[in-house]
Amino acid sequence: MIRYLIVWRVNSSLAYIPDYLSLELSQVIGSIIAQRLPSSEKTAWKKMLDPLIKIMDNPVKSKKRRRESIPEVAWPINSTLLVYPGKRTYGKDELIFWELKLFGEHADHGLFLEVILPAMEEASYSSDPRWNKKNRLWGHFDILHLFVARGNNWEPLVRDGKLDLRYRAAPFQWTENLKFKPTSSYHFSRLNWMSPFDFVDVISNLGKFEFSNKRLTLLVNNTPTLPLILLSLVFRIEALVNSRSKYSDHVGEFLSSEDRKTFHQALEQIARISITKDNISLAPSSWPGRYFGVQQFKGIPRAIIPYLELASILHIGKQTHFGCGTFVLA
Repeated sequence: MIRYLIVWRVNSSLAYIPDYLSLELSQVIGSIIAQRLPSSEKTAWKKMLDPLIKIMDNPVKSKKRRRESIPEVAWPINSTLLVYPGKRTYGKDELIFWELKLFGEHADHGLFLEVILPAMEEASYSSDPRWNKKNRLWGHFDILHLFVARGNNWEPLVRDGKLDLRYRAAPFQWTENLKFKPTSSYHFSRLNWMSPFDFVDVISNLGKFEFSNKRLTLLVNNTPTLPLILLSLVFRIEALVNSRSKYSDHVGEFLSSEDRKTFHQALEQIARISITKDNISLAPSSWPGRYFGVQQFKGIPRAIIPYLELASILHIGKQTHFGCGTFVLA
């Protein structure tokens, strides 16, 4: 994986941001990428983008139908587009932060520099009437800064609009000296979901994973329990390792015998940890995912903090391309 933190600066007097910016990010930048590609490569992008463009350009009256019609994946490259929480309206020189993650064979810095960044630049000044509309973001921002993750740190790739062409991002540098363990004086007990989540596919495929004990409580009033979150992480890694959206008949085969033992112990340790309070509600119908909010547990054991931190980085559940399935521990 390669993680890019992108900072845009609004250069117009007013920029209106939609309910869920990741959907428009995918549509606009993806469409520009498709336009710039040779004919032989356009077909795959067009096929993946058409369902998203259709639902974005022709919103249906039924809220239920709109939510369910947002496609699972929008780009033919394995990626997530996570917009950090912000405002709906931005003024001149205000900043918008978002994160792009490229996975698997697509964790390629050359792909980012040659394909994605030029499309992003075009989106910043485009006069295409499909995007450049009054008080909208497209055509009215500058790419101010761009950083690449190395462990817990962000290294500059673009600073004040200037690109460092000497920088080379490697697909494993995000793991370097990555420290998950909290200090001895701090205890986590809350998950703040930064984006909506939907674990329906994980729940329906649990029979494919040997440690999915049927006695485990997975949901409490639509709120995911810690076992479900850990199981969802295994399913997410399974999909990334195999570079496909459908799960194999034996989920978790990538785990070593020691990993399996440790994971099983972690599941047993958290099986009875209760949710003491939750403020989980149905996400707006114009968003991908299904639920959103904050949940409080009766303490989170230190042993599973690394699992949770990894889940927050990789995203779990459905529609991860749009940034779904990530949270902050508190």
